[in-house]
Amino acid sequence: MKMRATLIGFTAILMWALLALFTAASGKMPPFQLSAICFLIGSLPGIAVLIARPERLRLLKQPAKVWITGILGLFGYHFLYFTALRNAPAVEASLIAYLWPLLIVTGSALLPGETLRWNHVVGTLLGLGGTALIVGRNGVTFDSAYLVGYGAAFLCAFTWAGYSLATRSFEAVSTDVVTGFCLATAILSLLCHLGLETTVWPQTGFEWLAVAGLGLLPVGAAFYVWDYGVKNGDIQILGAASYAAPLLSTLVLILSGFAEPSWSIALACLLVTGGAVLAAKDMIFRRRAAAAA
Repeated sequence: MKMRATLIGFTAILMWALLALFTAASGKMPPFQLSAICFLIGSLPGIAVLIARPERLRLLKQPAKVWITGILGLFGYHFLYFTALRNAPAVEASLIAYLWPLLIVTGSALLPGETLRWNHVVGTLLGLGGTALIVGRNGVTFDSAYLVGYGAAFLCAFTWAGYSLATRSFEAVSTDVVTGFCLATAILSLLCHLGLETTVWPQTGFEWLAVAGLGLLPVGAAFYVWDYGVKNGDIQILGAASYAAPLLSTLVLILSGFAEPSWSIALACLLVTGGAVLAAKDMIFRRRAAAAA
């Protein structure tokens, strides 16, 4: 059961690997407008389920702390990430923001029934090293002029880690509530767009397909399976494995012709893969021992 839930949660990481490709192919739509449209699309599968099975509507009746945590997690993360990119170079902002897997793994020690082991920490640090090679392959320079952006990126990392850890404590709450989180995030993103941005619509059918792909997968289904995975799977393994997302994203961009291969990417592959296997070693060997028995 736990292995199955962990694998389901891992599919979110696979979908997030498509985020950069779909975003690059979606044209020049400003970020909050894109977020509003994608989260609206992301809420549609959940809405369809609720229409088909109206008895599940009762599952949306949850304490205020659940709704506040979910909305702050999804909207807060994206708001802070966009703010970081507006106020700091993308490389440095992305590298800081990607501290969240490390924060999830270390923070999991505070959760009931969880034990933080050396392999979780070392595996996550290897993944962080691989991510640093990917994100900073053209050089990283931190400048005090971008402190606002760096601060937003740090808050971004803590926001997503906090949301993921808090979600684990809401394990009795149905994943149906993610539909409401997506709708609320779409509305809040729309308000930010109207107040901060100029509307730009996709110019081609291909760009619209990319927007639809974003909404259905990395900004849609990924949040549902991540919710299920962190509630029912091994959150430490999921945290460590999350460093595969920027690596897989870069590989997808290379295969699609948006990026060039390099030795740093090859080394990053070894670090991220080795780190994920090390973090998951207890579950892997436990499963093998059970099969042998």
